[in-house]
Amino acid sequence: MNPELFHIGPLSIRWYSILFVSGFILGWFIFKWFFQREKISTDLLDPLLYTLLIGTIVGARLGHCIFYQPDYYFGSWQGFWEIFMPWKGGLASHGGTIALFIAMIWFAHHYGRKNDFDFVWILDHLCIAVCFAATFIRLGNLCNSEIYGDVTNLPWGFIFELRGETEPKHPTQLYEALSYLILGFVLLWMYRYKLDKIYRGTFIGIFFIVLFGMRFLIEFIKEPQVGFEETMALNMGQILSIPFILIGVGFLVYAFVRKVPAAAVHPQKLKSEPTHFVRPTNLK
Repeated sequence: MNPELFHIGPLSIRWYSILFVSGFILGWFIFKWFFQREKISTDLLDPLLYTLLIGTIVGARLGHCIFYQPDYYFGSWQGFWEIFMPWKGGLASHGGTIALFIAMIWFAHHYGRKNDFDFVWILDHLCIAVCFAATFIRLGNLCNSEIYGDVTNLPWGFIFELRGETEPKHPTQLYEALSYLILGFVLLWMYRYKLDKIYRGTFIGIFFIVLFGMRFLIEFIKEPQVGFEETMALNMGQILSIPFILIGVGFLVYAFVRKVPAAAVHPQKLKSEPTHFVRPTNLK
């Protein structure tokens, strides 16, 4: 398919861009439900959206430049300036994840204490929205005919003619999108019906283990994204997924050791009751 939806003068609107932005819009509405259900101020929705958007773009771009093509982007001034031109290169989900970690540490420190949530609470809720945003992004990769798999004779193989391919390849974008979508609905179901029985850290723990576990497995049938991966037993996507799987295990251990409720807890504030007692004025 044509990755461009339409042109406005020299500006082209791409399916990837529409899907990328749609993921954040959907996430905004999901968080609105979270905040309303757990009595968190919805005034935080816009600051959260801006923080996530900036963190994702900056982190994903730097992740691609550092993990996949450091020799190009840091080997010349031309490559270095292209770091700031994401339309001329790629975005890496692992870099975006690291940046979101840092961004949410800042967000929880800045807004959490006065609104009764912490860093792990925001991660638990964020991972549910991220599942659906990641689904949209992988569909955008499909529209761009990028990040696909090896040759296959399965009936659902895609011939990516835009990239000059003549044989059907695994549509690994769809494999990942489907796994993220299923994970998102499972976590959403757990949140909807089991929130009062779940400990803080459980959602993000399951998210890291399942999402990056599926990413690790699907990478086995992906074509190398950069030349140096051809000589590696595990590609860069798999190597970067392993720490996140281990972090997911760590979050589950944290959840069952600390046993903090997953929902936001608002401490009851004692208020002084009005009294009708009048102090006598004639006491000696």
